[in-house]
Amino acid sequence: MASGDLKQRVTHDPNSNTTPMNEDKKKIEGGGGIKRDKRMVMAKRGLKSLAIAVFLPLSLTVLSVYIGSSMHNQQSRAHDAVTSRKPFWFPPLWALHLTCPATSLLTGLSAWMVWADGGFHRNPTALLLYLLQLFFTVLWDPIVFGAEAPRLGFFVLFGLFASLLASMRVFERVNPIARDLIKPCLAWIAFLSIVNLKLLFV
Repeated sequence: MASGDLKQRVTHDPNSNTTPMNEDKKKIEGGGGIKRDKRMVMAKRGLKSLAIAVFLPLSLTVLSVYIGSSMHNQQSRAHDAVTSRKPFWFPPLWALHLTCPATSLLTGLSAWMVWADGGFHRNPTALLLYLLQLFFTVLWDPIVFGAEAPRLGFFVLFGLFASLLASMRVFERVNPIARDLIKPCLAWIAFLSIVNLKLLFV
């Protein structure tokens, strides 16, 4: 009698599809699905944050360029220097206006990479330096081409170069690629300083 009860206990129901192996397989598959869902959510958040990090500085710089362009007129000093008395190495006005948003795009991408690696949380100074250089970038075009104040614009460029250089050094500790993205921006700001000096002596 006891042996019969024992056989009944260990005998599985033939109509049941659930086995210990199937249960383990379902658990593994369920865990894999949860991981995939988490990865998808993280990827969507990453793309959203990247879009914000790039679009925000780009849109602010484009707005700054628009304001600077709409403020100056045909008789402005800066406009005359660019169009009628420019040396051979002087870039056209449209190139000056287009390159500033391009540098904002690069710095925005660089800042996003630092943020993604947790650099802004570990070192809030990195965020302050990035916002400072963005502030100087937005100021330059309206000051030089709108308010016709190249002398003040030169000091703005000096602050922009210093804040970019400091940002590059701070970003380097977090992400070397983020540092490299700032290098062409520094080169352009250095050249823009020469252009600004030319505007002072026309």
